[in-house]
Amino acid sequence: MRTMTIRRISILICLLSFVAAQAQETQTVGNKQDDHMKWWREARFGMFIHWGLYSIPAGEWKGSTDHAEWIRTTAQIPLDEYNQLVAKFNPVKFNAEEWVKTAKDAGMKYMVLTSKHHDGFCLFDSKYTDFDVMSTPFSRDILKELSDACRKYDMRICWYHSIMDWHHPDYLPRRDWETTRSSDSADFKRYLEYLKGEVKEIITNYGDISVLWFDGEWESTWSHEYAKQLYDYIRQIDPDIIINNRIDVYRDGMAGLSTNEEALGDFGTPEQEIPENGLPGKDWESCMTLNDHWGFNKFDNNWKSNKDLIYNLVDIASKGGNYLLNVGPTAEGVIPPQSIERLQVIGKWMKANGASIYGTQSSPFKSAKWGKCTQKATADGTRLYLHIFDWPKNNKLTVTNLINEPVRAFILNDPKETPLTITKKSGGIEITLPAVPVDSINSVIVLDIKGAPQVLDTPEFSYRYDAPADKVEIKLISEVKDPKIAIYYTLDGTAPTDKSSILSKPVLAKLPVNFSAIMFYGGRKLGEVNQIALPLSFGRSVTLTNEPSEKYKAAGAVSLTDAAKGSLKFSDGKWLGFEGKDFQATLDFGKKTAIHSASFGYLVSNKSWIFEPVDIKIEYSTDGKEYKPLLSKKFNPAMWKSADAVKHFSDVFPEVNARYVRFTAKNRGTCPEGHPGAGGKAWIFVDEIEVD
Repeated sequence: MRTMTIRRISILICLLSFVAAQAQETQTVGNKQDDHMKWWREARFGMFIHWGLYSIPAGEWKGSTDHAEWIRTTAQIPLDEYNQLVAKFNPVKFNAEEWVKTAKDAGMKYMVLTSKHHDGFCLFDSKYTDFDVMSTPFSRDILKELSDACRKYDMRICWYHSIMDWHHPDYLPRRDWETTRSSDSADFKRYLEYLKGEVKEIITNYGDISVLWFDGEWESTWSHEYAKQLYDYIRQIDPDIIINNRIDVYRDGMAGLSTNEEALGDFGTPEQEIPENGLPGKDWESCMTLNDHWGFNKFDNNWKSNKDLIYNLVDIASKGGNYLLNVGPTAEGVIPPQSIERLQVIGKWMKANGASIYGTQSSPFKSAKWGKCTQKATADGTRLYLHIFDWPKNNKLTVTNLINEPVRAFILNDPKETPLTITKKSGGIEITLPAVPVDSINSVIVLDIKGAPQVLDTPEFSYRYDAPADKVEIKLISEVKDPKIAIYYTLDGTAPTDKSSILSKPVLAKLPVNFSAIMFYGGRKLGEVNQIALPLSFGRSVTLTNEPSEKYKAAGAVSLTDAAKGSLKFSDGKWLGFEGKDFQATLDFGKKTAIHSASFGYLVSNKSWIFEPVDIKIEYSTDGKEYKPLLSKKFNPAMWKSADAVKHFSDVFPEVNARYVRFTAKNRGTCPEGHPGAGGKAWIFVDEIEVD
């Protein structure tokens, strides 16, 4: 009878995900982009190098200290004045072999050097311009020395080359502040020929080049047609060279993804971020800095921790991407010691655990509490690399939702491959670990399993407010039928069991909702409880006094009560952003409702000019005319320096009956003194408002 019941379940979720599908997905990408991507996909880890004239001022100009490779435009330096840096560029401590050995010792497989950045200065001997390294006291071709050293130590060499050029007389547009520099005789088509000439030089003069990494494509003068001309020109010279997507105009901002079907380029380029779910079906590479700047800034001591850097490397690999980690050498040609120290720690970890990064595929798991997972196919199954950042206190590692037969487990850097005890448990399999982590940052456990991974994902649900019924409808996301799977749920917040209600159709529940669900497979509990807590305010009508910025308006006012909360990534499409304006939203329950708590979510990201409000007020009304105070908080405007965070102001109060609840957050108006944007318009970013 129970089997018959289960057979009738139409489960609205794709619960089985197979590595075979991942392999097929990767193969599809490979068919499109040929075998020239093979080495790049296996490499996983590379060094980015931003170096040029801008290393001389080292971030400082006329008392301002927050500059780097963009200093010519951020400090508004006239061309004649910037040109004087050429006579000062003499990096006598530059040693190409030391740079390459530093990258190799860190476990990196390729290096990407700025042959030319936006300022137009070339680190190579170009016959098309005198604005190059041969005009400096140093007078040595940096690209030649680095490419020779890379070949000596079996390192792939790649060039970054800027499409933008603030120096060339034919490049347009001029900077807004260059009011005295005429563009009357400028000819952008002539600049394109100059660009093609230099690109040919850096491809043909230094042996086999592995990647051309373009940038600076976002200005209106560059077009898809120009990109295609350059792309075809490069392919005629070298059909196998890898080209990033920034040669074209279709990149989606810092997310680095090109979704237009006409978009050119072999891989996507997320910048200073790691896509939450990777970029499925795409080759991609996250480029990130060791501190806050790409070029050398002697004042920037905001160095990432060793743990964060190794986590980034593993996180990116677990999502099927490459990690391009930047160093900014000094004017003397030295990689800063703080960079060296961190690269040495990564290198030590990679020496022991590199097999879990190189040539791996993305994780079959959507998430894991203990860390991340990478994988490789084996002759008769799959090798899973379990990266443990959070060592279990009881020394028992539970791998949930995996239904494959385990073969063996051992610590990756154990040369004897001493077997670890594996026990089948409710929810998955359990591996007994040593008493202490084998690595202070990330210990890697190898788990060999039979076949391609079969992972039953924890049930996920959609939910919507039905206003006429005054109820929430909860249902599983997509449909699949499997007689071995059953979902049990409760509505009172208690943990569901196989004695709880079985989910065979959408559930209707009154607000507030405290829904919990668990999956059983073949009569055995698998995975963890999925909980959904929705407040009384979920799905209710909201109006705004001031409209948000067009760029950061999410889905409008409804975003404030949709239970989809914004993250630290302020461009994730969930935040409402208000530039220089106050935020005020009025929630309408439709009728008088007893309430006793309220919450207000906001973002702090000072570097992005997003600050805490200086004042928050929450009020209520029964008629929408007269409002009475519920909660309030004032902030000290002078105390604006804080770490990036998603913050919440929340509290409880004596129960009141209200139809309307009004949320107000006062904007500081302008960026404060001491901030790089001092005097510019400050932002407030708001997402969820909640009332219970």
